[in-house]
Amino acid sequence: MECTIHWLPGSGMGMVAETGSGHLLTMDGAPDGGGRNLAPRPMETLLAGAGGCTAYDVVLILRRGRHEVTDCRVKLQAERAEADPKVFTRIHLHFTVTGRNLPEAAVARAIALSHEKYCSATIMLGKTAEITTSHDIVSV
Repeated sequence: MECTIHWLPGSGMGMVAETGSGHLLTMDGAPDGGGRNLAPRPMETLLAGAGGCTAYDVVLILRRGRHEVTDCRVKLQAERAEADPKVFTRIHLHFTVTGRNLPEAAVARAIALSHEKYCSATIMLGKTAEITTSHDIVSV
């Protein structure tokens, strides 16, 4: 896996990342750090990536279990250290999983499997942050 970051000097602190799969991702900083607030911060992007990684796992695990999932949302709330390096110290992930006849045990198991075995991002972040989860199931 690879990624190339290109700082855009005329933008203040704007950057474009080109991923190894050929996609572009824009990032920027806060105005008090020289940015113009035109895109997500790099740490917000990291948090969003963790949410995407675990949501991917949960949907895939439920589908493999032949459960009818129609939506999955993850709201992440994170706290960071006060001093540099300002690593994440606590991350809470709240899943809202929507579908038809989704068993509570299957949803809980999918979240646990992602958290404990499959989600590289949250497992890696768990080395510095306390990771907690909760969930709701919405029936359609």
